[in-house]
Amino acid sequence: MNDRSTANSGGDLLIVDDTPANLHLLSQLLTGCGYQVRAVLNGARALTAAQAAPPDLILLDIMMPEMDGYEVCQRLKADERTRDIPILFISALSETGEKVKGFTAGGVDYITKPFQSEEVLARVQTHLTLQNLQKRLRQEIVERDQLIAELDAFSHTVAHDLKNPLGVLIGYAELLSEYEDMPSDQIKQSLQSIWQTGQKMNNIIEELMLLAGVRKQQVALEPLAMAGIVQEARKRLVALIQRYEAEISLPDTWPQALGHGPWVEEVWTNYLSNACKYGGQPPHIELGVTVQPDGMIRFWVHDNGAGLTPEQRASLFVPFTRLDQARATGHGLGLSIVHRIVEKLGGQVGVESESVPGLGSTFYFTLPEAAA
Repeated sequence: MNDRSTANSGGDLLIVDDTPANLHLLSQLLTGCGYQVRAVLNGARALTAAQAAPPDLILLDIMMPEMDGYEVCQRLKADERTRDIPILFISALSETGEKVKGFTAGGVDYITKPFQSEEVLARVQTHLTLQNLQKRLRQEIVERDQLIAELDAFSHTVAHDLKNPLGVLIGYAELLSEYEDMPSDQIKQSLQSIWQTGQKMNNIIEELMLLAGVRKQQVALEPLAMAGIVQEARKRLVALIQRYEAEISLPDTWPQALGHGPWVEEVWTNYLSNACKYGGQPPHIELGVTVQPDGMIRFWVHDNGAGLTPEQRASLFVPFTRLDQARATGHGLGLSIVHRIVEKLGGQVGVESESVPGLGSTFYFTLPEAAA
């Protein structure tokens, strides 16, 4: 029997029987095979134990005072927290009608006392295996539905975000082809507009590819050199910072957090870009950091813009599946990427704003502290 313990280890079982000898026998049998076992003597305690920490499977006696096994089973099946737990009846009642009643109440199997140890172990293992397969199937269905929704949102976003700049490109190309005697300064301006529009389309495509990559890629969390990461993000935005004449202040030191450098750089780039575009005139941007007592580090970017209304704040950081519904102040795609990155790194994102001109907004994200 002990030879089987390794294969069966890991299951959390709840045994319910009003006879202490039966509880002792079943507990010894199942614990010896590697299961985690909790034992209770009546139905009320069974409900409390199952609701407090739902087990993987319940072995339930029928003939108990005050609340019999049928009622316990029905109550468990009526509770959203416990309805999916497989319940295996073990009872001295051997009539077919009693077995049917047990299945009707929601049981998945029925063992008649006196039971055989090998039969109990085989049925327990079978139903735990089925339960695990069902959980895996439900998770795969959820992931499939999410993927389908994301593909729909992806196609919508590509069509929406690339259609306008593509129209601009086509318009300028037609203009250049139709007017052979166009002044050189107008030609130069048209070519500049084509280049800028092409850059915008390329950025959209890169953002979409990054979003898809974050979804599929698994990365190990490593200590971050945050000062260098922020510096790289600023280098990427040199032209934007100069155009808006943005002033950026940084903290003197950065506590060490855990994350993935290239992804965190994307977060800073997005936040700084938005602060330049939607900050004051000129933008005054402050970067900061706070070590929280929960073992997380909160990084933030504060601007001096007009702020965001509650409605606008609610439409930021939406999942990609709802991106077509969230174009608030132009933040949509970038903040969806930020949301996915930080969530995958074990942190959270958010924004604080009083929607008062000049007080601006504070966009933040959290990461685990390296020391923790």
